Amino acid sequence: MALVEISVIPMGTSTPSVSQYIAQAVKVIEGEKDIKYELTTMGTIIEGDLEQVLTLVRKMHEAVFNAGIMRVVTTIKIDDRRDKPSSISSKMESLKKQLGH
Repeated sequence: MALVEISVIPMGTSTPSVSQYIAQAVKVIEGEKDIKYELTTMGTIIEGDLEQVLTLVRKMHEAVFNAGIMRVVTTIKIDDRRDKPSSISSKMESLKKQLGH
């Protein structure tokens, strides 16, 4: 199971607010099955099969173009651990344990 953090940034918009374009990318995730995700203020964390998630990342990137933007910068970070199962919640639980919470 891979964990992927994605940030999609529309460039050249007529206003500094880009939430309407980001919403188009998030709607792509909402339409997927067997994908867990968490929205954050700076990006989205997705949990799932790596191939499926990479396909989803491309769809999210394209969704912003489809909303009328002519330039999109998308960054991704991939945490693909293969020695044991990993998930969004297990990573947070491990951190909280180290913090004594």
